[in-house]
Amino acid sequence: MSDAVGPGDLVLCVNAAPNHMTGEAVPLVAGETYMVGAVMEFACPCGRSDALLDIGIDFAWCQSRFRLLPKPKFNAVPKSASVPTEKV
Repeated sequence: MSDAVGPGDLVLCVNAAPNHMTGEAVPLVAGETYMVGAVMEFACPCGRSDALLDIGIDFAWCQSRFRLLPKPKFNAVPKSASVPTEKV
């Protein structure tokens, strides 16, 4: 996933389990979206990922806690504006 994820992407937290190294609770909330600030190519000690994601909370998190959300599609459609009519 680290190839697909980049700064500015939105990711969905799917795993808010305690820290797998220390057992401490994490400040992440399952089901919430976070914006990626940076992707650090570093093999996580858990062995499930090859990068850590910096989302602005604490330091960095194993990318296996997140799923990449699709980029929103925007189609600009010109709309006609109604013009007020003048009464005589």
